[in-house]
Amino acid sequence: MSTKLLALLIAAGSGLAMALQGSLNAALGKIIGLLETTFIVQLVGLVVVSLLLFVFRLGDGNWQRYAEAPWYVYLGGLLGVIIIYMVARSIPPLGVAVATTAIIVGQVLTACLIDHLGMFGLDKVPFTWHRVAGTALMASGAFLLLKK
Repeated sequence: MSTKLLALLIAAGSGLAMALQGSLNAALGKIIGLLETTFIVQLVGLVVVSLLLFVFRLGDGNWQRYAEAPWYVYLGGLLGVIIIYMVARSIPPLGVAVATTAIIVGQVLTACLIDHLGMFGLDKVPFTWHRVAGTALMASGAFLLLKK
């Protein structure tokens, strides 16, 4: 199996997991509240990754290099909290399909900007009219999913 095909399958699997996670978080949010849900989700994630790192000894073991990373790369934790809250907040009024499509459109637009500018040390990938058209088609799909 090629590296790109494996990466595509992993990415598709993450999309599947995100749709399930968003749905589960929205359901829990209706019961205990959105901030409470965000806290529980982060706590469960902390427990799981702690087990993987410290009990099962998985990981790369490069803890000592944490100071080499620029400060802004640590904002991922903050973004995780924001993402969990916003996904759980958007699914009940929109439904899973519409909310997920809107999330994907936002992700693709942001990803195209990051690629185009070569942010965070990544290679530059130009924002071509093909990418604009593809994003517009996805946004149109989100709009069509809203129709009853």
